Amino acid sequence: MPAQPPNRTSSNRPPTYDWRSGGGFASILSGKPILKWGLITIFGLVVIAALAVWIYWQSLYRGMPDLPSNEDLWATGREQAIEFVDANGDTIAIRGPRYGRAINLEDLPAHVPQAFIAAEDKRFYEHDGADTQAIMRAVWANVTSGETVSGASTITQQLIKNLVLTPEQTLKRKAQEIRLARRLEERLTKEQILELYMNRVYFGAGFYGLGAASRFYFGKQPEELTIGEASLLATLPQAPSRLALTNNMTDAKTRQRYVLREMVDSGFITPPQAAAAEKEDIALTDPPERDPQFGYALDVATDRIDEILPTMPGDLVVQLTIDADLQAAVDEAFTRRMQEEGAKQDATQAAGIVMDAKGRILAMYGGVDYTENQFNRATQAQRQPGSAFKPLVYATAIQQGLSPYDVRRDEAFTIDDWTPENYSRVHTGPMTLSEALKDSINTVAAQLGQEVGEENIISLARRFGISSADGMKPLPSIALGSQEVSVQDLARAYGVFMTGGKRLDPHVVEKISNSRGDVLYERPQYDAEQVYDRRDAETMVAMMERVITDGTGTRARLANWQVAGKTGTSQDFRDAWFAGFSAVRVGAVWVGNDDDSAMKKVTGGGLPAALWHDMMVLAHDGLEPQPLAGAGTLKTLSPQAQQRIAFYRDLGMAFEGAATN
Repeated sequence: MPAQPPNRTSSNRPPTYDWRSGGGFASILSGKPILKWGLITIFGLVVIAALAVWIYWQSLYRGMPDLPSNEDLWATGREQAIEFVDANGDTIAIRGPRYGRAINLEDLPAHVPQAFIAAEDKRFYEHDGADTQAIMRAVWANVTSGETVSGASTITQQLIKNLVLTPEQTLKRKAQEIRLARRLEERLTKEQILELYMNRVYFGAGFYGLGAASRFYFGKQPEELTIGEASLLATLPQAPSRLALTNNMTDAKTRQRYVLREMVDSGFITPPQAAAAEKEDIALTDPPERDPQFGYALDVATDRIDEILPTMPGDLVVQLTIDADLQAAVDEAFTRRMQEEGAKQDATQAAGIVMDAKGRILAMYGGVDYTENQFNRATQAQRQPGSAFKPLVYATAIQQGLSPYDVRRDEAFTIDDWTPENYSRVHTGPMTLSEALKDSINTVAAQLGQEVGEENIISLARRFGISSADGMKPLPSIALGSQEVSVQDLARAYGVFMTGGKRLDPHVVEKISNSRGDVLYERPQYDAEQVYDRRDAETMVAMMERVITDGTGTRARLANWQVAGKTGTSQDFRDAWFAGFSAVRVGAVWVGNDDDSAMKKVTGGGLPAALWHDMMVLAHDGLEPQPLAGAGTLKTLSPQAQQRIAFYRDLGMAFEGAATN
């Protein structure tokens, strides 16, 4: 008999729900309306809550700034700051915050970046810009304590917070910080981020970047930092103002011990190295003391920077032509002599400038006290040069073919109701042009002015670089220096004689870079323009040399150097000048009063010549004497020879006049 299939009854089947017939969950809802609407309400609230969370989450990123370009990250957020360095590269002054020059990670000893990683972000090489583990730990610690006791900012987040976002403590700012940090990590390598951080982080006391902190705290380059110094600097980013080494070394040393422990735990250094670093005797360097008188040159440089870079970046390193040691020495020398001699002669102000043969301004004295008055009398003041302007008159005459041996009569005469007078109030008769310049005879200079023409004198002054020449008027008194010039311009004009007729272009800014070392401007090299005949320039040198050897400027003599120059005194002793040069340096000095009041008979051959001498002795220190082209080439004529020359010249002029008539 065939086997029968097992008897399968409905009682043996598992219970099922027929959704279509309204069984199961649907039947439960249909049978219990309170439960039904309760679940619907809960579901709706969940949807609304999720939507609210989504909307709020999106609002956290509303208005989030864009991540700056890699290049802009180096400059964004910087206040305007200029570091001025002298001709040797040494810092003279910093105007604005002290930003360090860029450092390269690869140039640093390993323990330097390791100190910052240990102090700020031990998992730096493991996270993606935001450390999720650290965030969860910080949240738990803050929730359980009921207050903010822990943070979780990575080095990357700190960069974003400091360079891109505002410092406000809000969830929105934190969310944006995390998102931007992760974006930055997608763009830059870990090494690039760490390098950027160490160049931009604030170290207290106005120092930004490791380069600034290392130089101004310890007086050394970052490449020279010891473990002790590096770990001490690594304490500062957490609380730079509170832990600044200049005012809270005790607390900084306490945190240094923490940094060293973390360096040991991370395997960066050994316990003995940490112990030695903790005991290391670290002394802060004294900030360089610079005379405030440097301010005059810095103001000139700042004005020039504005011309070169109409839109300035956040930070600049400006190399000046200034010799800082010379500048300081000149300041001291001027101050001393003005106190000793100037006070006795009612001379309250002075100005001076010295340049080399390329026009580089090596030192500038703009007044007796920069802190009291920033008006620069070396570049801004326009004063009457008196007889110091005469070399331009004589240079015009030489250019027109006259000779140093030509004779003119020192005698009284009048031009358009103007009668020039000599300082001595006496007349000596016939004399050569060389003798007249040497002894600063006004009558002869005035005669020459009429012979060569005032317009020609103004034209030559313009070519020589006298900026005020455009405003000069062709008056007879121009030959005696009645129209105003600046100290810098007069020195510039004398530089034409020094250089054999080439125009001198004074400048104080040599190069401009940013803190990363990118050169933004470098003064171009070029051949100076020839504005005066070389042989005529040497003739003028020969004539002007005699002013110092045995004329009105003997106080300006320099041992072992051939020098040439000219004294100048304006009417009623309101201005006194000396300007002159050697083969390698040219300079000018002015003495007077800001209110244009008279001094006690101060002449160019007195206090100004002495100040010029002081300045030039310093400017030539350490230089090998060089011959001055044209110096020593004139012959001294006896009075009898001068009389004979004058006689024959007058006779020739008489015959010429008779022939004309």
